[in-house]
Amino acid sequence: MDAKVLERFPAGAPRGSWPAEEYAARLRDEGEPGATVVMDLQSDAFLVVVGDRGKD
Repeated sequence: MDAKVLERFPAGAPRGSWPAEEYAARLRDEGEPGATVVMDLQSDAFLVVVGDRGKD
């Protein structure tokens, strides 16, 4: 996956809180349609990324 990490959020957010998803939604609303959230298991963090996920 060729992607650029825009922001990192710790996985330990309070129950019912989704800061990474909220940030990605705000970016999409502002014109960045490719903003999405992925989990980085090694760092136990959610990453908001943009980029071409269809590339090999």
